[in-house]
Amino acid sequence: MRTVESQLRALMLAGLAGDAASYRALLQAVQARLRAYYGRRIGPDHSALEDLVQETLMAVHTRRATYDSDRPFTAWLHAIARYKLIDHFRDHRAQRSVSLDDWSDFAGVDETNATTARLDVGRLLDTLPVQTRDLIRAVKIEGQPIAKVSATLGLSESAVKIAIHRGLKRLAARLKRSGDL
Repeated sequence: MRTVESQLRALMLAGLAGDAASYRALLQAVQARLRAYYGRRIGPDHSALEDLVQETLMAVHTRRATYDSDRPFTAWLHAIARYKLIDHFRDHRAQRSVSLDDWSDFAGVDETNATTARLDVGRLLDTLPVQTRDLIRAVKIEGQPIAKVSATLGLSESAVKIAIHRGLKRLAARLKRSGDL
């Protein structure tokens, strides 16, 4: 099961790659999150709620090229929404504060550590030969059965197991040498 962060990030990356359907799906998914975010801060019946949602969607669209794909999508989205809310309060002279601690209400579960770990594992796997890296990703990370992976690649199940074992052993030795293990 994919997390909300990974789903939104995947839609954003597909949209940036030119997939219009994914980009539409992203904007629709983000609308509900934005309504909830703004509704908690200015009230669900506030007349400016839909304006804020639309302004934020426009900002996401116009600034989509600034999204760093190595960072969590929800953090980027929250920053845009937060600044739009601050602008709204400034324009309407409302004396409310927006806490940086509120980002968890918007983004859901804090996935910073998990995202950092995924990036670290990705960098570590990138040091392996391509076939070994792909086998480890398929079997150990994605959870695909060894039989399916071996059939797909035309390798014996034993060859897949041995390649994965040797690759993991190589990674463990590398980590031990660097002092991270």
